[in-house]
Order: sequence, then structure tokens, then C-alpha cells
Amino acid sequence: MMSSKSPEITRIKKHAAPLRQQVLEALRGSIVAGRLAPGQRLIERELIEMTGVSRTVIRESLRQLEAEGLIEIIPNKGPVVRKLSASEAEDLYRIRAVLEGLAARFFAENADREAVRRLQEALEAVRLAYQGTDGELALAAKTRFYDVLYGGGSSETLASLLGMVQARIWRWRAVGLTHPNRAHERLSESVSNLTLLVSAIESGDGDLAEQITRKEVSRAAEEVMRLIAAEQDSD
Repeated sequence: MMSSKSPEITRIKKHAAPLRQQVLEALRGSIVAGRLAPGQRLIERELIEMTGVSRTVIRESLRQLEAEGLIEIIPNKGPVVRKLSASEAEDLYRIRAVLEGLAARFFAENADREAVRRLQEALEAVRLAYQGTDGELALAAKTRFYDVLYGGGSSETLASLLGMVQARIWRWRAVGLTHPNRAHERLSESVSNLTLLVSAIESGDGDLAEQITRKEVSRAAEEVMRLIAAEQDSD
């Protein structure tokens, strides 16, 4: 079995979705949520035992996680969960601000009423999740909000670019939402910013939607960098 510090990955229940996709999502979710810790080895035999799938499926999933930057292959050690770094966070948030800002602009300029309705519902889910203490629930709600935002702009090119960095974005979002020392006032600020964003989208104001989104990403970056600095000071 894996280290007692990390809960087991849920055994895969085979259903309509492709098996590889189920395994990939389970592993990715465990990494993003921190159940598979940075630096932890991912041993094929143990993953096979826990998930109940074949070695081929595990290897395909690990290759995809490596392409997403969530794991790395270390010589004579094998796949391990990549450790987060301040420099990576800084780079990613700069990229994220540009891409998500464009996604918000495109959504405001192109989305239909049904897409706006889905975004409103996703915002309400975020608001409700943030009222509780379950960081993983808040992470899932926030991720769902951005999934709707990304998909409403009618730009396959932009959606593809966001998809390339989405797993890393989720992982840093998890730091901001589930860290024990996260600033609770930052959570209320985020809800306020997302509320303003949805209002701008409802009015079709692409300029304002992009501006608000970039501000929200900038504030999220500041919070993550604060948490990283605090951890480094405590080492």
C-alpha cells in the first residue's frame, strides 16, 4: 500500500465514460486536492491494486499527467508528484490572467441566454460553497464556474489553450482554497469579484468583464504567493 499519510485512491467503477478518462480524473483529482502529496512516488503496482485497472491504463494516465505538468519522471525513481514552486506560480498566474480575461470578454460578447443562466447557477454554487468550511467543495464549485466561463465564449482556440494549463490552474486554486492559513476575507472578495463579472457579462460589456477577471486572478496570485512565502519562512 502507499504511505499511510495519503488516503487511497477510489477504486474505479466502470461505466459509460472511457476507463482511461475515469482513472485520469481520479489521479488528477487526488493530486489537485493534495491527497497525493508533492514529491510522492506513484508506483504502478500500487495504483493498479487501488484502482482495479490494467497496467496499460495506468501508464496511459501517467503519461497524460506528465504532459499536464502534474507529475515528473525521475531516473531510477519513476513517476512522482511534482512539487509546486513560487516561480511556476508567478508564471502561471500571468498566463492565466491573459487567457481567462479573454475568456470573460468572449463570453460577454458571444454567449447566449442559456450560457449566461448556467454561469449564474455556477456563481450561486460558489457562493453557497464558500459559506461552509469544506475546501474541496469550494474548489469543485469554483472549478465548475470557470469551466462554464471557458466554454461560453465560442472560441475553440482559446478553450484549447486553457485546457493545456487547466490542471495546473486547478492545483494552484486548491492551494488558495484549501490551505489552513488561507485568508477568509479573500474568499468573500472573490465572490464579490465573480458577482461583478457575471453582471458585466449579463450586460454584454466585454471590456469590463476582462478587466474584472484580470483583477480577480491578480488577487488570487497575491494570496497564493503569500501562502508560499509563509511556508518558506516557517521552514
